[in-house]
Amino acid sequence: MVVAVEREGSFSAAAAVLGMTQSAVSHSVRGSERAIGVVLFDRGRHGARPTAAGTRVAAHARRVLRLLDVMVAEARTAEDGTVAGRLRIAAFRSAALHLLPAVLKRLTARHPDLVPEVRIVREVGPGTAGEVAAGRADVGIATIGTTSPVPPGLVGGRLLTEPYALVHPAGHPDPRSLPLVDWAENCTSYTRDWWAAQDWIPRASVEADDDGAVLSMVAGGLGMAIMPQLALTGAPPAVEIEDLGPLRPTRDVGYVTTPELASAAAVRALIRELRTLGRELR
Repeated sequence: MVVAVEREGSFSAAAAVLGMTQSAVSHSVRGSERAIGVVLFDRGRHGARPTAAGTRVAAHARRVLRLLDVMVAEARTAEDGTVAGRLRIAAFRSAALHLLPAVLKRLTARHPDLVPEVRIVREVGPGTAGEVAAGRADVGIATIGTTSPVPPGLVGGRLLTEPYALVHPAGHPDPRSLPLVDWAENCTSYTRDWWAAQDWIPRASVEADDDGAVLSMVAGGLGMAIMPQLALTGAPPAVEIEDLGPLRPTRDVGYVTTPELASAAAVRALIRELRTLGRELR
């Protein structure tokens, strides 16, 4: 009940989804609040908004419900050792475009009864790791590293390190004189420190939410950008990529999952394929 109310934003909407009466859903949630000893939702004219405690409880509830799904799937395939069922993956855009296709091709070839579900999540704020922690994804392809460690309560590992590079309109005689085209990607503190130390980088004249849009704008001559390697895969011929030198910033790409799902067969199979690809790309 708690998960449904948190997801739908009101008791009436949750009741409609669950095929129950609103009073039954409200009674169930109040019972949970009494048992836990905290208020889970702020009730008002605009629906039901989870409190801080409600957000945490809903995240734990989603993870418990997901474990029940995994338990059923693994029990049904225990005899023959197959890997089957849903596998929910959250990935930032360039990882979804340039890492996951090869990984999922190998994974589904080995395990044809496995059904990956991929959602692209902006790697800002909680990002993909936040989706895993909240129980909305089984595995997240995330930016991690010594300055952006795996969040508490999750487990994970590094797959590869991608350098940042300067990208500018091809043939421009002085690309560092161009205005900056930027986008709101999550960066490590090391990258931000490097950025702040570069007096040649101007303030952004154009900002975009999507790295593909940034590339398109650079190709159109609107300025230059500083982007990580994955985002530059398949860059159009109208742009040129310039190495930023030995002190260039980098970002680590890895995976995160929950401790309880780390031993699930589908998650272990995906991690094996991710590690294999990571070794190939290093």
